[in-house]
Formats: sequence, C-alpha cells, structure tokens
Amino acid sequence: MTMKTIKGPAIFLAQFAGDEAPFNTLEGIAAWAASLGFKGVQIPSWDARLFDLAKAAESRAYCEDVQATLAKHGLALTELSTHLQGQLVAVHPAYDAAFDGFAAPEVRGNPAARQEWAMGQMRLAARASRNLGLNAHATFSGALAWPFVYPWPQRPAGLVETAFGELARRWRPLLDAFDEAGVDVCYEIHPGEDLHDGASFEMFLDAVGNHPRANILYDPSHFVLQALDHVAFLDIYRERIRMFHVKDAEFRPTGRVGVYGGFQPWVDRAGRFRSLGDGQVDFKAVFSKLAAFGFEGWAVLEWECCLKHPEDGAREGARFIADHIIRVTEKAFDDFASSGADEAANRRMLGLAP
Repeated sequence: MTMKTIKGPAIFLAQFAGDEAPFNTLEGIAAWAASLGFKGVQIPSWDARLFDLAKAAESRAYCEDVQATLAKHGLALTELSTHLQGQLVAVHPAYDAAFDGFAAPEVRGNPAARQEWAMGQMRLAARASRNLGLNAHATFSGALAWPFVYPWPQRPAGLVETAFGELARRWRPLLDAFDEAGVDVCYEIHPGEDLHDGASFEMFLDAVGNHPRANILYDPSHFVLQALDHVAFLDIYRERIRMFHVKDAEFRPTGRVGVYGGFQPWVDRAGRFRSLGDGQVDFKAVFSKLAAFGFEGWAVLEWECCLKHPEDGAREGARFIADHIIRVTEKAFDDFASSGADEAANRRMLGLAP
C-alpha cells in the first residue's frame, strides 16, 4: 500500500450557482472559489450557467476553454457531476412528479422519454469527461426499490431482486460507455437512491457483474444520518472509493424524532447536515484512512447546512479541508535508530544458520 497526499481543497459548485454575480458564470464563480483558497472545482453538468454538457462531449476546443478559464484562477476541474440526470435513469412512479423537474422540458410528463434522455445525458458525460481528461464521474444511481426500504407491508419475495436486476440492466451499458472513455462512475451512496448503504451497493455490484467502473463517491454525512459506521465503511470499501465529498452531519435523536425525522423540516430533524466542523463526522479518522489507503482523488467540499450561510460555510470549509489534508511522510519516524540492512546479521539475530 502506497500512501498518498489527498488533493484539495476543492468545492462542488451545485449549491452555490445562482442568477447573480459572481455565481452565474464559470468565470465569476471560479474567481470566487479561488479567492477562498480552493484549488479545484467539481462542476454540475446540468447547470447551463456554468457548463454546456453537449458541447463538452463533442468539442475538445470547448473543453480546453473551460480548463483555461479555471486555470486562469489557479483551479483544476476535479470531476463533472450528473446527480440529477443519474437520478432519472431509474424513477419509481411514486416520484414521477417530484423528479420531473430535473429533466429537459420536452420529456417531462413522459417517463419513458425522460429515462431515455437521462441515459443519453450519461453517455454525453462519459465523452465530456474523456475530453476533459478526467478519470472519475459523480452521479446518483436512481431508485426503483426505495419506496419499499422499510419492510412494511412485508415485501413480496423477489421484489428487491427484480428492482436491482432492472437497475443493473439500465446501468450496464452506461458503465460500458464510461469504460470506453476510461472513466470511473462514482455513485454517491445516498438515501433516496437504491444504492444507499454498503449492502445495497454490494447488491448492485453483484447485479452488474462486479463491473470495474462501478465505484463509490464517499460522503460520510449520509452515513451519520443512518447511524452507520462511516469510518468502518472505509475499511470495507476502500478499493471502490474513487471520490470524496467532505460534508458534515449530526444525529441527535430525542424522545420526539429519530432516523426518520417525523416529516419535520431539516432544522427540526434529529439528523441534520451541518457545515464542516459543526457536526459529528470524525474527519481526522477519515482523512487519515484515505491518506493511508493511497486515495488518489480530491477532497471536495459539498456544502449543506440547515443553519449557516453558504458563503460562510464555503470560506470556513476551504480552511477546514486544508487543515485536515495530511502531507504523507516519505520516511519512517524512527529511521534515526536504523541499524541498516544486513541479511547475515538478521539470520544471527534469529538464531538461524548462515
């Protein structure tokens, strides 16, 4: 195992893009991010104010312009995101109306056309990522089985297996497209998606034949809200973790609300997303493990907080990430006491024949 210094800090721009300057253009938001100390940005591919996915899939010149805009401010492009489009690859009918707004206007109200559009968007993202020289991509899996996450009424035999079989049928050709582009698909393991914890990711991995491009976007905040051990998750799935969202959360159950939140607004739920350092994620352990495992990606701030202003969260988050990145050592701390390498001496110390 070769230790690596994590790259960063970087920031996911989705929560900050807006209609007013500096957040309404790539130039403006890049200058803002750089001013806070960020070194990279993760771009939401659906936001036309910042990025043109179709053009990036077809034009290397456009991709070079995007990278030049970022480089002018000392920034790198870490990854593209298709969270909204990935969600639409698989939508249970109960969520048709809620998710319809994620799609292009011409396919809204038509679930079959919406799914085909979403899969087309994923293929564009594969080509765009290749043209941009990226090796990982952020997305959601979508969900067919999520309405049945709690087993009441009792789930009929085979329901979950059928759901994951269909999910795999839809994603396998997309995974192949990303494989052709040389890009990992990193599913954010997230409630609301069929891939919402380690066990469900394993079920999907089995269904797609352990496809090498099916990987994980690790976001510990979602595990805190499920009372799942977010540090142990790293030990189990480290070979598949190719992306890292740095986001904090807290889970404080009361006699009134617990994991399910009682349909309360975020501020009144037991589980709440918080700005970095204000929650319960053990970031010292997380950064230590990722460095020790040789994680080669970026530490990307995804800001979500029910209390703090986003610009304050971004400013504080840049420093928080920078302070947690471990510059790995190239030598052992006790090298000063080394007696050197001598095989003959080693054998004598072990009482072995020369």
